[in-house]
Amino acid sequence: MAGNDNGITEEIILEFEDNRLLALLCGEHNVHLSRIEQKLGVTLIGRGNLISIIGDLEAADLSRSALLRLYDQLEKGFDVTLAEVDAAVRMAFVTDSPKDETLQRKKHEAENEIVIRTRKTVLSPRTPNQASYIEALRDREMIFGLGPAGTGKTFLAVAMATSFLLEGKVEKIILSRPAVEAGEKLGFLPGDMREKVDPYLTPLFDALGQMISLEQTERRIERGEIEIAPLAFMRGRTLSNAFVILDEAQNTTPMQMKMFLTRFGENCRMVVCGDPSQVDLPDGSRSGLTDALDILKPIHDIAFVNFTAADVVRHPLVGKIVDAYDSRGAKKKK
Repeated sequence: MAGNDNGITEEIILEFEDNRLLALLCGEHNVHLSRIEQKLGVTLIGRGNLISIIGDLEAADLSRSALLRLYDQLEKGFDVTLAEVDAAVRMAFVTDSPKDETLQRKKHEAENEIVIRTRKTVLSPRTPNQASYIEALRDREMIFGLGPAGTGKTFLAVAMATSFLLEGKVEKIILSRPAVEAGEKLGFLPGDMREKVDPYLTPLFDALGQMISLEQTERRIERGEIEIAPLAFMRGRTLSNAFVILDEAQNTTPMQMKMFLTRFGENCRMVVCGDPSQVDLPDGSRSGLTDALDILKPIHDIAFVNFTAADVVRHPLVGKIVDAYDSRGAKKKK
């Protein structure tokens, strides 16, 4: 076909066997196709069970990869929303996809096996770093998830912990955070210790509610299968047969972090989540998370997954805000 200002134009035609799934792939009023057109600057035309992709060589290949990934998800019973479309486009940018359509389908099928299954949902990665993180959560005993808010560090860890509990791989889930105030004083909050601490653990509780019902969560807490506690409660314990998650780890002191990591026992899976750039400790205090990274990097048995603003899966504006703050921080260091 003729070239345009962007270079050589290519037309790729994809054929899909199931017209019902194809309709879900396209979305109501072709909203999913429109999103891909907007993101990649291509033209997508549906004809029967075919989709024609017209655009420059790179954009057309990226669109093919995204469409095949989404169709594979539909074949496996996953829902496709605009968020999933955005995720498929992000994944396509970092995946060297084979040109052969059959090989490409097989590659996407293998990638779609990187999922977390619980009673209420099946979660698939929305960015390449999330895919690496899910694999680490599944296969490694100690994992550090590092990066800005909105990247899924804690949510995916809670999801994997729930999956392990439901499958009988562990006997309990332990969720913890350091009780460090971000501007508010814990001592002035009304209520007993649990009522004072609960606001700090709400994100973990909310994530559990999405994996299993809130009623089930409460029942399992009462039975001791799920424990939600501030970091100070970990001292003196050995954590065995448990999936343990430390959230907001940047607000630990070096001694607290050492104490937590050395609680590791038999059949324990331990995940440390935090953003080294968001420390709420008093000025001049060294973060236990930063300290641990400096000390533990040489240990190959520990997985370190670093997220960036590109992995933010909340509103796109959140990623831009993270980038803006990171840019200012980089200028101050110069």
